[in-house]
Amino acid sequence: MTLQQADVRPEELQASVIADLIAGVRHVAVGMLSPVPGAGSLLAAHLSGGRLQVTILGSRAHSRFTNGGAELFDLAGRGGIDAFFLSGGQIDGHGNINLVGTGEYPRTNVRWSGSFGSAYLYFVVPRVVLFRWEHSRRTLVQQVDFVSAPGTSPPQVYRPGGPVALLTNLCLFDFDRARGRFALRSVHPGHTLEEVRDQTGFDFDCAGAVPTTPLPDAARLQALRGPVAHQIADIYPAFAQQVFGLAA
Repeated sequence: MTLQQADVRPEELQASVIADLIAGVRHVAVGMLSPVPGAGSLLAAHLSGGRLQVTILGSRAHSRFTNGGAELFDLAGRGGIDAFFLSGGQIDGHGNINLVGTGEYPRTNVRWSGSFGSAYLYFVVPRVVLFRWEHSRRTLVQQVDFVSAPGTSPPQVYRPGGPVALLTNLCLFDFDRARGRFALRSVHPGHTLEEVRDQTGFDFDCAGAVPTTPLPDAARLQALRGPVAHQIADIYPAFAQQVFGLAA
């Protein structure tokens, strides 16, 4: 069966990309308000045959924690979390994220939710996937207004964790921790390299020919629209209804 772009929703493409980014890890954790990373993690668990443990904060079925974030931080600090997801109101070309607001701190013009545990998890979780579903020059900036969590650290700083990729609604970037730069890996179907360049506020590396992000195959779509959809509906019923058509 050959799938066409029209057969696949953007959220399904993004979830499939996430599943590939965390393939082979033992334990992935998903924070609050992250339905697409949650769906991608559940898809990865399905593809792993049950070898991948998925923890989704706020889920009744996919979390053994009784004290939420505190237990997550403790487990991550002990090396028990292999992958996590972070976003920000701003993300810059060095992998820094801003969850505080825009303008000069503390007199920020716009205030967001706050850094919470982002800086800590950014340092201790080996594979952090950044995501931003609005790919624009106001969100992907040359330099964040406030560094909630730094993308890189000096060589003398012990840091086993950090960013490995940035996934947006337009494309997928890889992150080179040694150089502190993003490199464009692929552009999503229906979008172009010129569009990515025009909508990105920071410089990034780019090979001569940039591939198109592969669509999920029929087996992945069946998993996403079947068991994954029903599992993610446990915590994100509106998302499951909108994307997968499940009754609320």
